[in-house]
Amino acid sequence: MCNEDGRVQMKPMKARAITRGYRGKSPNSAVDEIGYGKPPRAHQFKPGQSGNPRGRRKGAKNETAILRDLLNRKIDIREGGRPRKITIFEAILLRFTEDALKGNTKSAAFLFDRYAGPQEGESQPGHDISHDDREVLDDFVRRFEAQFRGKRKKL
Repeated sequence: MCNEDGRVQMKPMKARAITRGYRGKSPNSAVDEIGYGKPPRAHQFKPGQSGNPRGRRKGAKNETAILRDLLNRKIDIREGGRPRKITIFEAILLRFTEDALKGNTKSAAFLFDRYAGPQEGESQPGHDISHDDREVLDDFVRRFEAQFRGKRKKL
């Protein structure tokens, strides 16, 4: 576009309304700077205020935490005529022990596997068993299974 003098006339630039505050550099640029990830002070989260107030709860639990809480709950049992409080985990192991004593070889094998696993303060106690101890355990398992087979034939 040319004006009467023949010079190129540029379109007047539209004035941009600065609605978010001062965008230029100033001595207080850290305070005044606004942009992506830097909202104006009036719109920043206040201390203790969340950006997603209805989002995931801070104490949301995963499967492991839920299982740990369930197994550590206390229940009442009666043992020898006396009431006693034990954890559910302890009650389950107690039931496995009772089943093993009644002749359930799977319960006995489960308990032996759990007992032979790593315990606090020990690396691998199942691997530290001497040859003689291993023979005693194998003999016990053979006698236990033979006794169990004898009971099944009578039934």
